[in-house]
Amino acid sequence: MALLFGALADDLTGGMELAAMLVAQGVRCGFVTHPSELDALPADIEAAVIAGKTRVVPAQDAVRAFAGGARALQARGARQLFFKYCATFDSTDAGNIGPCADLLREMTGARFTAFCPSFPEAGRRVFQGHLFADDMLISESPKRFDPLTPMLDPSLVRTLQRQTATKVGLLPQQVVHAGLEAMRAHVAQLQATGVGFAITDAAEPDDLAALAALTWDWPLMTGNSSIGAYYPAHWRRNGWLTSAPADPALPAVEGPAVVLAGSCAGRSIEQLRAFAEQRPVLWIDMVRALEGADVVGEALAWALPLLAAGPVAIATSADAAEVERVQARAGKLGAAALAEEVLGRLALRLRDAGVRRFVISGGETSGAVLRHLAVTRLTVGAYEGPGVARAVTDDPGEGRLALCLKSGKLGPVDMLLPMLQGMASGG
Repeated sequence: MALLFGALADDLTGGMELAAMLVAQGVRCGFVTHPSELDALPADIEAAVIAGKTRVVPAQDAVRAFAGGARALQARGARQLFFKYCATFDSTDAGNIGPCADLLREMTGARFTAFCPSFPEAGRRVFQGHLFADDMLISESPKRFDPLTPMLDPSLVRTLQRQTATKVGLLPQQVVHAGLEAMRAHVAQLQATGVGFAITDAAEPDDLAALAALTWDWPLMTGNSSIGAYYPAHWRRNGWLTSAPADPALPAVEGPAVVLAGSCAGRSIEQLRAFAEQRPVLWIDMVRALEGADVVGEALAWALPLLAAGPVAIATSADAAEVERVQARAGKLGAAALAEEVLGRLALRLRDAGVRRFVISGGETSGAVLRHLAVTRLTVGAYEGPGVARAVTDDPGEGRLALCLKSGKLGPVDMLLPMLQGMASGG
């Protein structure tokens, strides 16, 4: 069976969220971390997400990874390729969103495609081409302090144009509100002036629904996961989806449970503090790790005696001042890589010690943890809200793991403990 939809996600948390949104709409959606795993997915899936760890890698490396993923999805007959990136468009001037989109445009033969990062449910909105986080321009929000991808220019037209030779335009809100034919006419006008990419305004869910009506059958589309939730209705209406909706229920997974947090986002810190009101949290001192201390062994020795009484959390997360202190010693990329390595190694040792339920906070951290655990394929459950989706591995019986890969910027403040508890009851 040919795929209706093949997505390439630049991190694992966003890829899982997109898959979960499709599953919630009754779509049979596979989730893998490498193109080679597509062949292991059931023949009757209707969509597939390949989620890699490419958000902050050099552009040439991201393009190489996307080329392999796109070829694999096209080999499965995907009618549409979708490039999934963060709602906050995490990308510097040396970023890879533009180069990867250029590649996919060439591979699909698409003359034109759009960029729709908006996620109104999470407070991420685009208006007149400018990105907002709640009531602030992204450049005035805490994202300006991001240790790897600080967003310093709120104009996504300018941001994307600095990454690509393809001419970038805008599909503004007034045109989106004017309806489908007005949007089609505007796209034709943009194409006539040599524009190949357009940032789309979207401030409310109705805007996403309108943009989905415009783009559901395009050979290439890009955006955040949020617009993807509106595609299945069009597939069904046009006869592309004819099977009975998939059952999104996941099996229960019991056993010890741990939160591993690498994100330094403000929301992650809030979630860890809320967790600490009920269960222990260990904050790893990354300067000690730089100095050679066995922080992994120390964290394991701390956690194991506590797990019989309930979940624990272990974090390399830190506030801006602490991050700067570590970066001064190791550099931005070095500090991030060390934190990911610490949590990845720790996850492996916890798994080997019997931990079966994990919440992983942070996209880059999630990638590192799954790499250390050698997890390349997941069964994803239905979307539950921003930052709230879970999955299980295919391992039988006691070897199965339950995982929530969450964006550090999303999810309710009090989500960590309930998420771990929910994994034990399944559903």
